[in-house]
Amino acid sequence: MKSKQHFDFWYAVNNTEIIQMPVRHLETFGATTLNYHLITEMMDAPGQIHVREGRMKASRPQIITPEAYSRTFLEGFGEEASKYVDWIKKHEKEVHILQYGYRLAQESFSENIISDKLPAVVERVKVDVKARNDPLGAVVVGVEEPWDVCLVKLFWEVVQHSAKTNIRQMVQRGLFEDAGGLPRGVRAEIEKEFLAASRDASHVAALHKKLQFYGVFDEYEDRFFALVREHKKP
Repeated sequence: MKSKQHFDFWYAVNNTEIIQMPVRHLETFGATTLNYHLITEMMDAPGQIHVREGRMKASRPQIITPEAYSRTFLEGFGEEASKYVDWIKKHEKEVHILQYGYRLAQESFSENIISDKLPAVVERVKVDVKARNDPLGAVVVGVEEPWDVCLVKLFWEVVQHSAKTNIRQMVQRGLFEDAGGLPRGVRAEIEKEFLAASRDASHVAALHKKLQFYGVFDEYEDRFFALVREHKKP
């Protein structure tokens, strides 16, 4: 039997409508802030409309190698997933995989309850957002519970809209080119992590996690432990 949490997730996804998408794609080489208006009807109070306004801070998309992706993807999946991963590995020169992530910015969150019909509120919000001329503004109609899943759907739609452009721009910069068994962009990310960890010991754990994720800890092991020893010096 499927859990209530699983049911609630798909209930929210299937009852979410993106009324207005951001017209600009996610940044390829930097973070992006999406400004959303989420409109829901109160479940226990018909005619009471909940309007939430806030920001989603999308992190810069990260290159994921087919090898790292396969280790993550195979967890909990069966034979067909293995066949899919084998295909990816055989065609890794043509396969480009990006990882996206976001967090909700609580400091910019606001909400209002409006007594009106849902279509009327949606129309007013649309007009208001359009007047702001914000290329990263979005209007979403969803469900009251779990409302945050509605934003997951928004983010997924934005990723789908952005991925082709993000990948093209990375290809133009040669970030998917092989550099000793890893894409050049991943090597650059590892170097950034080493630099951050050399300046601040609190970044060492993140560096270790990244090296493990890409399966290259053995390659960087001596350099990593030299860094750890440097931080332990009195």
